[in-house]
Amino acid sequence: MLAGTAFGPAAVHAALAANGAPAKPVIVVLGDSISAEYGLPRDTGWVALMRQRLADERIDYSVANASISGDTTSGGRARMPELMERLKPSIVIVELGANDALRGVPLSTTEDNLRTIIEQARQGHAKVVLIGMYVPPNYGLDYTQKFHGLYGTLSKEMHVPLVPFLLAGIENKPEMFQADQIHPTQQAQPALLNNVWPTLKPLLHPATR
Repeated sequence: MLAGTAFGPAAVHAALAANGAPAKPVIVVLGDSISAEYGLPRDTGWVALMRQRLADERIDYSVANASISGDTTSGGRARMPELMERLKPSIVIVELGANDALRGVPLSTTEDNLRTIIEQARQGHAKVVLIGMYVPPNYGLDYTQKFHGLYGTLSKEMHVPLVPFLLAGIENKPEMFQADQIHPTQQAQPALLNNVWPTLKPLLHPATR
């Protein structure tokens, strides 16, 4: 998740359709390198696969991937006002926090930042999906459990749908990770999408006919 180069807010699609047609509702993914396709060919990450699944199921949304490699909850919090103003999303998927842990950010700071991001989204009338993560066990079992637990706490307190763990199902499969054993491979991306989709889909408008 910590990476030397920023992917940037990739694939941010214009919200307004051509010729004055009504704008599609927008899904913004606010994440770090796991959502920013770090080490992957362009347009092969789970966010790109989500965009394709929406199209395949004729669910009329555009997707803005505002993920940046190495980003923290503080960075996401700082970027949220501009993203909300520019893109006016209907849904914000928040995949942040792991880099906080890798940098030793206090858990209380991470929780406060995530809480504020959720509030910022709601102030802009957007629904929120929160994605939980674990950190490596070398931080100690107590820290690992408390870090993961803060996502569940926020989900319950703020009534936000939660994806318990983005990497569920691949976490014990080294072949599904790049050489750093942190970032999932291209082959793992469908599993990530399948972890997110059941939580996201109920928030979407029905498929068009």
